[in-house]
Amino acid sequence: MRSNLLELMSIFVQVVEQRSFTKAADVLQLHRPAVSKFIQQLEDDLGVKLLHRTTRSLSITVEGEEVYQRAKALLNDVSDMIAAFSPSQAPHGRLRISVPLALSHTILIPSLSEFQALYPQIEIVLTASDRLTDLISEGIDCVIRLGELNDSNFISRRIGEVQMATCATPSYLEKYGIPLTPDDLAHHKAVNFFSGNSREVMDWKFVMDGKVVSRRPGSNMLVNNSDVLLSCGLAGMGILHALRTALEPHIHSGRLTELLTDYVTVTKPVSILYPDRRYLSPTVRAFIDWFSEVFASKYQF
Repeated sequence: MRSNLLELMSIFVQVVEQRSFTKAADVLQLHRPAVSKFIQQLEDDLGVKLLHRTTRSLSITVEGEEVYQRAKALLNDVSDMIAAFSPSQAPHGRLRISVPLALSHTILIPSLSEFQALYPQIEIVLTASDRLTDLISEGIDCVIRLGELNDSNFISRRIGEVQMATCATPSYLEKYGIPLTPDDLAHHKAVNFFSGNSREVMDWKFVMDGKVVSRRPGSNMLVNNSDVLLSCGLAGMGILHALRTALEPHIHSGRLTELLTDYVTVTKPVSILYPDRRYLSPTVRAFIDWFSEVFASKYQF
């Protein structure tokens, strides 16, 4: 095995990500012929063709895609190991995080400038989405999740809980009346939220007579995006049940009226997940510790 195999893999990763030998050479500050020679050396060492290349195009082979994913993970591990034993070096590099839309709008983004001031050498790549992110295949360093977790292959840290609220527009309530108990929801229209992966519709959970009860109001509108959920509710399409932090500005402005305030809503846990590795990258650790503190100080109840 070549002693410079890690260097060859690093060059290969750059070629794949830049989709060009010339651009990779510029990033690596190498001559283009040298980059092409190194890729050929890696192919010879591995005994597989990694790239299809012509004078006009460059594409990755099936074997090349697998080598890319493994090489990327290995290089990240090596980088993390070096950083872990270099305590004088400030956390730096690219941090890929995935956060649900509602938490991005109401919790993460309003405080993110604080994190950037603390760690100016970290570049954040934020995926804001309500779909279930695959950390490994999508190259995500850590993900913030709402609700109970089923990802046994990852390390998780529960950082707290968020409150839910039930609301509707004044125009909807004027037309259809005001529900006084969770059971009254059966006679109303709702905008319901469903998981984009399992297609399961979210239950609305309340405490009645000391017991947790689940209600799923009927609806003619199902959405899998919390921004769309809020927009539909503000348009008077039905009652909605969502994160209180997302609804509060509209409650205060009068665009939404909070309902069923005599009944406690069941909170949703908030957790951070990251891949199961022997040691955690200082960059990822810095973000997890910071976000945990922000959440605890500003959004606990």
